[in-house]
Amino acid sequence: MVAKRHKYGRESRSSGFTLIEVMVVVVILSILAAIVVPKIMGKPDEARVTKVLSDIRSLSAALDLYRLDNFTYPTTDQGIEALVTAPGSLSSGARYQEGGYIDRMPKDPWGNAYNYLQPGTHGSFDIYSLGADNAPGGQGANADIGNWDAE
Repeated sequence: MVAKRHKYGRESRSSGFTLIEVMVVVVILSILAAIVVPKIMGKPDEARVTKVLSDIRSLSAALDLYRLDNFTYPTTDQGIEALVTAPGSLSSGARYQEGGYIDRMPKDPWGNAYNYLQPGTHGSFDIYSLGADNAPGGQGANADIGNWDAE
């Protein structure tokens, strides 16, 4: 290193990292990346399933509020869109909430609309995503995910 003389007569050294120090940091970062990256790379499908389950719980809660105000869940024909805009046919005495029950209808992580049945095959209603392949059935990322899984 080169010593420099300040105007007050003191010497100082230029500070910096040596090549060995930089190499040690690079090796440590490489080891950490080799351990962490493979564990993170397998998680996108799990994150998508988690998002679907979260959306389904939110939609189920909104449907319960809808039922409190309107005495029944929306029919399959009215669809889950009844949470955003009032359906054309409501029973007498129904009190549809101004502005709807959710701001906008979410899409599943694969960009598809959620499916809705009332009455459902698993309960009072079924809300479900058909998975990555957007077809009934399937395994892994292609499996159907519904409110029966969110309980």
